[in-house]
Amino acid sequence: MPLTQEAVRAWLQRCAAVLEENRDYLTQLDAAIGDADHGVNMDRGFKAAMTKLASLDTQDIGTVFKTVGMALVSTVGGAGGPLYGTFFLQLGVKTTNKQELTPQDWAEALEAAVNGVIARGQARPGDKTMVDALLPALEAYKAALQEGVPFSEALARSAAAAEEGMKATIPMVAKKGRASYLGERSAGHQDPGATSSYLILRAAAESWAGAT
Repeated sequence: MPLTQEAVRAWLQRCAAVLEENRDYLTQLDAAIGDADHGVNMDRGFKAAMTKLASLDTQDIGTVFKTVGMALVSTVGGAGGPLYGTFFLQLGVKTTNKQELTPQDWAEALEAAVNGVIARGQARPGDKTMVDALLPALEAYKAALQEGVPFSEALARSAAAAEEGMKATIPMVAKKGRASYLGERSAGHQDPGATSSYLILRAAAESWAGAT
């Protein structure tokens, strides 16, 4: 059963709620290796996105994603705004004029979004960034689809891979962003961007758990 626009909006609302719940946690992670504002920024950005969506009357899923992306670009400070903005804008580009999404549609949109983040941030796996959660999640999702598992199971595997990728950032030495200024001292801390990426993908798996 394809995802409707209502299902997409439900995911985005869950993202906003989860990021609000984890605002202080994300900020604490960022305090160790960054500017101590990632949680506050992501919470503010998704609140702004929800306000925009509340007045958006469209059947086009692409427009929904692009609206979120633009809201994040304009309200999330630091590197998070351009990177998460790019993520959702690329989701929007790939889903333009779509009123529902198949599992393959989501694979193509997620791939475009992750590649957009990689291109924008110039980060590679192992650099201790959100890419370390996003790329494994994408690869796990695509592999699950090739196995022919149900949509909900593919999403669950994607979220689990994101969680593993997030945890794998703990021993890494940061090579990008503010954390890279710390050099070896950045090791031993979980990356906040990888953490928020995991939370967003986990929210998708939870929101769409009934998808087949």
